[in-house]
Amino acid sequence: MPDNPQTPKASWFSLSDHRLVALSGRDAVAFAHAQTMNDVAALADGEWHWNGWLTPKGRVIALFVLMRLDADTVWLLLPDADPDAFAAQLRRFVFRSKVAIAVRDDLRIAGRRQASDLASGNHFVRDVSAGLPAGNRSETIELDMSGDLGPHLPGRSLRIGPAIDMEHSDPKSSDPERWRRYDLEHGWPRLDASQTEQWTPQQLSLERLRAYSVKKGCYPGQEIVARTHFLGQAKRGLALVHSPTPLTAGAELLSGDAKAGTVVSAAGDIALAVVSLDSQTTTLQTNESPAVDGASRDMPSWSIRPLRAGLAR
Repeated sequence: MPDNPQTPKASWFSLSDHRLVALSGRDAVAFAHAQTMNDVAALADGEWHWNGWLTPKGRVIALFVLMRLDADTVWLLLPDADPDAFAAQLRRFVFRSKVAIAVRDDLRIAGRRQASDLASGNHFVRDVSAGLPAGNRSETIELDMSGDLGPHLPGRSLRIGPAIDMEHSDPKSSDPERWRRYDLEHGWPRLDASQTEQWTPQQLSLERLRAYSVKKGCYPGQEIVARTHFLGQAKRGLALVHSPTPLTAGAELLSGDAKAGTVVSAAGDIALAVVSLDSQTTTLQTNESPAVDGASRDMPSWSIRPLRAGLAR
C-alpha cells in the first residue's frame, strides 16, 4: 500500500447547456476586443476571463467565458445563450474585419467537481487528454473554475474537447444543477431568454468578477457603463437570496408591500436578485405565493446571504 494514497478522480459530467462559438482569422482578437465589454487585448495566449456583449444602451445580451487561444483564435463559451442566434447577431458587425464566426457543435463541454491538476486561475491548458488522436489533441482545453466554497468542495474544472470521457457519469446526476448553484453562489448570473437585455453590468455586480472594463476603448454600451461608473450612479446590485420555496427568473421580491428586487436566475433554494444598494433589508417576500380561498397565504420570507469570493479572473 502506498504511503500517500491518491484522492480518487471525480467523474466528468456533461454541461449540455454550455455551447461554444469560435472567432478565427487575423482580426479575431481585435474584433472581440471592439465588441465585448472586457479588455480582450490585455489577454495573453492561453488566458481567459469573464466577459459579455451589450446593447448600445448598456444592457447585457449574453455573458460568457472568453478564451484567447492565439493571435488568430478566440473562443466564447456561452452557458445559457442560444449560440446560433448569438453568432448570427455577432456576424452583423463583421463588416470588413477578417474574422469568421462559427458555432462549434463538434466540441463537447464537461464539468468536474474537482480542481484541475494543470490549469490555474485564468491560465487554461491545452492537450490535457493524452488518449485523444493526434489530430484532435489541439482542440482539448481545461480551465480552472474554482471559487471559495470551503473544504467540502475543493474546486471544479471545465473541459472542452471532442472526446471527453464521461462514460461513468449518471445521466440523471444532479451535478449540472450543482454547477449552476456554484455559479450563482459566486455571483455569476445565469441569464435565460427572459433576462437578456434587462440589466447593466453594474446592476449584475459584474465588477466582482472583473468581467467588464471602464478603461479600454469603445464597445457597444461603453458610454453607459463608463458614465455609471465614474459618476457613481449605480443604484442596484446583485444579492444572493435563500428561499424556502423555489423561485423563477423575473419574480419580484417584496419587502412589506414595496418591491425590493427582481430575481435574475435561480437554482433550487437559492437565487440571484437585483436589489437596491441602499436597502438594508435582509428579509424579503415574493409575489409568487398562491392565494387560498380568495385570500393570500402568508408570504414566505427570503434571507440575503453574502456572495462568495474566489471566482474572479
